[in-house]
Amino acid sequence: MALKSFVEVKLDSHFSIHNLPYGIFKHGGVDTTTPRPGVAIGDYVLDLSAIQSAGLFDGPLLCNSDCFHQSNLNKFLELGRPAWKEARATLQKLLSSDEPALQNNASLKQMALLPMDEVEMLLPIAIGDYTDFFSSKHHAKNCGLIFRGPENPVNPNWFHLPIAYHGRASSIVISGTDIIRPRGQGHPSGNSPPYFGPSRKLDFELEMAAVVGPGNELGKPIDVNEAADHIFGVVLMNDWSARDIQAWEYVPLGPFLGKSFGTTISPWIVTLDALEPFACDAPTQIPPPLPYLAEKISKNYDISLEVRIKPAGEEKSFTVTRSNFNHLYWTLTQQLAHHTVNGCNLRPGDLLGTGTISGPEAESYGCLLELTWNGTKELSVGKTSRKFLEDGDEVIISGICMGNGYNVGFGTCSGKILPSLP
Repeated sequence: MALKSFVEVKLDSHFSIHNLPYGIFKHGGVDTTTPRPGVAIGDYVLDLSAIQSAGLFDGPLLCNSDCFHQSNLNKFLELGRPAWKEARATLQKLLSSDEPALQNNASLKQMALLPMDEVEMLLPIAIGDYTDFFSSKHHAKNCGLIFRGPENPVNPNWFHLPIAYHGRASSIVISGTDIIRPRGQGHPSGNSPPYFGPSRKLDFELEMAAVVGPGNELGKPIDVNEAADHIFGVVLMNDWSARDIQAWEYVPLGPFLGKSFGTTISPWIVTLDALEPFACDAPTQIPPPLPYLAEKISKNYDISLEVRIKPAGEEKSFTVTRSNFNHLYWTLTQQLAHHTVNGCNLRPGDLLGTGTISGPEAESYGCLLELTWNGTKELSVGKTSRKFLEDGDEVIISGICMGNGYNVGFGTCSGKILPSLP
């Protein structure tokens, strides 16, 4: 019998009982309200602190834990996959239409099931470290064509290891947070000094990011075939980029001020267990990866991704690209295993960005750098056009897996550009 929730879930909802993504919320908009964990179900948030206080997490791994009385999910992440599975099984049972424990308890239901439009979503994790990978072959090739030409668009090392750089965790913000246009240096013109001022080439990047679970001890790498046990779930991510600042600064050490001014993530972490029905084969890797990156089962996920731009002053938003998570060349588990192969220790709540997710066709490119070919052509956005983002523009990223009569979705990841500070 198909799993069905006693909570009404519309057919187009991202948050079916098959999903149950985790987040951190405050209820009522009062500053003194304590942030607490919840899961999304339909148009509601289930308060996990209330469920835990009622003694309904009664399995052996969670019955004595206070992980759902925390202001972030890190303590829950640290418990590992057996506890995650126990929590998921408990929640699916509690929310199912044939289970009375919550459904028939009017006072608990009123306390624990909160309308989503009454809550404020916060960052779901305390992010100690953030790493951004470069895992899409199509994105890597397009960047190479733009900046280096057709002779050698993708550097040879790219096909042997998941390239990445360490980003800035302090400037990761929750969806809906405004982004102030960054200032910095740009390429000099002729014999003039470098340009300094607001970025003239502000861009979005369509990404997703893995949330690290238990992690590993310093000096002890994680085997690629065990790496999935260290990934709790995935969020949408927009790694905003100032292309002019980045182009001037990145030689020889890579991105710095062109990236560190802001990164936006969606509030709901969709677990790997929820994504499992949408697993698909990862691309064949040629040449074959070195043994430490060779997976027994190499998989991606069929997650449809879309980016819309709402131009400044407009009421409507317009789709500018559609892509899919399954375009990634390097898998999440390869990224994590490579990150630890030198002994680097990952910790609960660390964030691993995939890099821009571009597909093979022009309409699936994952950033304006590619869509406008570095500003050499205009991109139509409703009745106007863009080469790069303008002040007042809002970027909205969405992602969804389409099941048989249900969805497993991520909601949205949005941010609006504000003018540079004087």
